[in-house]
Amino acid sequence: MKRLILASAICAAFGSAHAGAMDDGNLTIGGFGTLGVAKTNTDKAQFSRYNQYEGVADQARIGLDTNLGLQASYKVNDDLSGTVQVLTRKNTSPTFTTDLTWAFLKYKISDELNVRVGRVVLPTFLISDYQNVGYANTMMRPPVEMYDQDPIESADGADFNYQHAFGDTNFTAQGVAGVSRGKLVAAGTSTVGTYRAPVMGLSLAIEHGPVTLRVAHLEAKMSSNDVTPLMQLQATLSTLGFPTLARDIGVNNSKKVTFTEVGMTLDWNNVVGQAEYGMRRAKDPIYVPDNNAWYAMLGYRMGKVLPYYSHAAVTQHGRSVTLPAGFPAAGALFNVVNGLLTASEQSTDLVGVRWDFAKNVAMKFQLDRVKPKTKTGTLINGPATGLKDTVNVVAASLDFVF
Repeated sequence: MKRLILASAICAAFGSAHAGAMDDGNLTIGGFGTLGVAKTNTDKAQFSRYNQYEGVADQARIGLDTNLGLQASYKVNDDLSGTVQVLTRKNTSPTFTTDLTWAFLKYKISDELNVRVGRVVLPTFLISDYQNVGYANTMMRPPVEMYDQDPIESADGADFNYQHAFGDTNFTAQGVAGVSRGKLVAAGTSTVGTYRAPVMGLSLAIEHGPVTLRVAHLEAKMSSNDVTPLMQLQATLSTLGFPTLARDIGVNNSKKVTFTEVGMTLDWNNVVGQAEYGMRRAKDPIYVPDNNAWYAMLGYRMGKVLPYYSHAAVTQHGRSVTLPAGFPAAGALFNVVNGLLTASEQSTDLVGVRWDFAKNVAMKFQLDRVKPKTKTGTLINGPATGLKDTVNVVAASLDFVF
């Protein structure tokens, strides 16, 4: 909780700065947050968001969904502005930490084209720009089956945003290039490693009336030198005479991974819909499996109340690493390597309700029914033999913007 207090202090400091700059009207201060509580019906494994070190089990905890974001933008002139955003949450640490998530200068080249330089969001998913803003989303959290496939959120570099209207149809293109650095939680474990990844990406979107269609493609060259369990396995394989396999499964050298996504949103009369389909593919040999993931959400707005339902799933498409001739077809070593190359398949059905009971404030209640299929699905800290029991997750949250 010390980090939440720190974030509140930052907010107060920004507020003071805002008060001093009110006369010129160039400084804008805002923020968002979620106060959430969740629990499951089991202590055999933990339910977590994507890239989260610690999840929730059969005791209610606030760390799953709770966060606080603060943002400041300063307009230098009609063409140049700067934006900074910090986000406090439980992510790759068991405690709340505060990270610099946005930090860029934006230059308006024309009414249709602008460029940003600095720390920018990667346009990986349908809701990448606001996936951490609970109030901006119908569901309580992004479906983990989809958003766990590419947990890298930002990069230090540059992007462009181009918008053009063709009659009643709006077209948007966003491209990005840079280098992402940070921490990632190894799938299914509480092991955290640092990474470096040069990235490039492009997203295209068409909006017509109540429907938005979008496609995106990103490429990252992943490298990491401190994922201890993986490095220990590589050393064992090399010692036993399988140096090529050791090199193939690791990320000591740069490994290219791509992610392609198509998505859509619908807001027609009282009907709200959202869906995405994603494909992760390794272009170099790496332990990370090739996966397909998707979800679809449908809701119906009744005044200030919006009930919704969603189904999500992730399955394995293939693997980029081939076991060499002479490698044992059974036993402890085979089980470890084969398990590493096997995806954490699962599906989830969820129902929830959103209640916008006050201006800029919404209450949500959600029940997720998670069905692990391979290993323990995306649940973390589960039994070594895997967990195939259905896990129920109940949660409530208060989302707000200011």
